[in-house]
Amino acid sequence: MYRKQVRRRRAILALLILGSFALLTITYGQGSNGLQRGVSTIFSPVQSAADRALKPARDLVNWFDKTFDARGENAKLHGEVETLRKEAVAQKSAIAENDQLRKILGLDKSVIPSGYEEVTGRVIARSPSIWYADVTIDVGSGDGVGVGDPVINGDGLVGSVSAVTGGSAQVALIADGSSAVSAKVVPNGIQGLIRPEVGEPGVLILDFINSAKHVHKGQDVVTAGWRAQEISSGYPPNIPIGEVTKASILEQEAQQQVRVRPFADLSNIDIIQVLTGGSRG
Repeated sequence: MYRKQVRRRRAILALLILGSFALLTITYGQGSNGLQRGVSTIFSPVQSAADRALKPARDLVNWFDKTFDARGENAKLHGEVETLRKEAVAQKSAIAENDQLRKILGLDKSVIPSGYEEVTGRVIARSPSIWYADVTIDVGSGDGVGVGDPVINGDGLVGSVSAVTGGSAQVALIADGSSAVSAKVVPNGIQGLIRPEVGEPGVLILDFINSAKHVHKGQDVVTAGWRAQEISSGYPPNIPIGEVTKASILEQEAQQQVRVRPFADLSNIDIIQVLTGGSRG
């Protein structure tokens, strides 16, 4: 009896399965909307359960896809930003160099006496710790550069050549501790020596030579053109040096000196000109 019931249940189950396949065949073969809706109604709970079960896996796959896509896009954008940054830096450098060249070309050549020839060069090395002492330029004796030659840029006096090789030269800046330049204040003509301020490389000091006149803030200081034994090299007259920034009358009378800011930015020199062929000290 039990075996008969089992066989009967199996037969009914087989019939149901066959009937389901028949319904599916009829539904998708003939396009019967009614039957299709019926089948969908029967199997939709099963499909919904499967969708819910598979959703975390699908979400995980989609997350990986989006993550890899985002990383690839981020790497691409990073590369583009680096390229643009390099181009911007190159453009800024070119603009700064062009500005310096324009200043040199626009420098009043009347301040350079006849007999001098300008040799244009570029700074190729500077001291990382004592930037205000000296720099190395890419022109040398092969270009007519010699020891003692004055060095200028588009703003004014930079220094003088202290050592030279065939293809390069060392320039002692006017802020170097051993520098001394004969100078005068314009327009009143007070003369003295320009030296660097100890401990303040961006500041120059003009020491007077027995003057009863007073110097005023804002007046310009230029090379005087004369030489003395204590001055290491001679400069042609009237090359711009700097501007008086502090000129207290009490200090002038007590110390006979004023503070001067150099026109040339000695910490940021790239393009220079060496005045060759003149009288060298």
